[in-house]
Amino acid sequence: MIETKHSVARACSDPGPLKPLLLKFEEHLRALGYSPRQTLRVNLSAVRHFVCWLHQVGIDPGDVTDTVIDQFANHQCSGTARWWHEGPKPQYLARIRQFLRFLTVGRIVRSDACLIPTPMDPRVAEFQDWLRHHRGITERVIQRYGNFVMRMFPVLGNDPAAYDAQLIRQVILDEAQKCSRSYLTMMRTALRGYLKFLIARGDCKPWLDQAVPTFAHWRLSSLPRYLTDLEIEQVIATCKTETLYGIRDKAVLLLLVRLGLRGGDIMSMRLSDIEWDQGTLRVSGKGHREVRLPLPQDAGDALFAYLDQARPTTESDRVFVRLSAPFVPFVRSCGISAIVQRSLDHAGILNPPSRGANLLRHSAATSLLRAGASLDAVGSVLRHQSPNTTAHYAKVDVNMLSRIAQPWPGDDHAEI
Repeated sequence: MIETKHSVARACSDPGPLKPLLLKFEEHLRALGYSPRQTLRVNLSAVRHFVCWLHQVGIDPGDVTDTVIDQFANHQCSGTARWWHEGPKPQYLARIRQFLRFLTVGRIVRSDACLIPTPMDPRVAEFQDWLRHHRGITERVIQRYGNFVMRMFPVLGNDPAAYDAQLIRQVILDEAQKCSRSYLTMMRTALRGYLKFLIARGDCKPWLDQAVPTFAHWRLSSLPRYLTDLEIEQVIATCKTETLYGIRDKAVLLLLVRLGLRGGDIMSMRLSDIEWDQGTLRVSGKGHREVRLPLPQDAGDALFAYLDQARPTTESDRVFVRLSAPFVPFVRSCGISAIVQRSLDHAGILNPPSRGANLLRHSAATSLLRAGASLDAVGSVLRHQSPNTTAHYAKVDVNMLSRIAQPWPGDDHAEI
């Protein structure tokens, strides 16, 4: 049994032989650009507390697990104002997990903490490799699909040869009672992909992927979500170009709305993708399909201003990185959507049709159509594989559609 109550002098200030780990981590944070006066001090304070506690209770950093972190969070640190009675805040423990990731990635110590993803079934791991080499989807989606399949394993079972249509339908129907429609749609896609993988290997019955049930959804049944040209200009005008964040945000917003890029396109853009001599931008979208798009003057100027004035010095070749330490690229496209959300709020647009990066992509498409561009031209800019996808935007002129709409049969006001 580990004794968790200890004195302040020993536990909060004496790292013992673990002190070199603290020094290595401090060097790491300094290299990432953490401010010595604030963020560096705050991060090191939390990690020092944890390391000193490890030394006191006699736990090697390589043996840290979720249970150990929970013991630290619940221990009684008597006599110090820096501790709490109701447990640590999430950001406090997040700093400690960052320290553990540093130790693991740098191979400074072995770690069995929650830094290692949930173990995958060997067959699911092979499925993820298959997706990686044959489907061209992102690593994040590959990990998500693997997690979905693992979630369905208790019902599916480990013997693909025993799968039948009734079992496949039952899995989805069970999940339909637990999650939202959008989440269920992704789960169905993951299951269908997994079954196709098994069929290709000859591990289950052919065409079993067709047994995955579908749900009623009428194509082109909804209107595209977009901002008017005036609202777009209001959003862009909110960027305060006298600040680093304003310079970056303006470049992001203009790339989204002028070129119809996705948030993931912005996140993964690299310095080598910008071809200044030709005035083009190389974009690798879904399925790793690479295209070159002309870079409009205002978007190019904003991008140059960001690279010249706002982008911090970093070893990464990604175009857009965090402006506060650590100076690393965006991990998820939701960081790009957050820029859009903040700009919408600043522009006073209180009830936008949506609040993510795709709102500006849809706005770019509708703006092109209103300017007289054909659906084929819009599809080329948005990199749609199917014309049916672009046809969704044919409904943007509601006033014109109302003139040609036929009266509903039986309507008393219908013309005879």
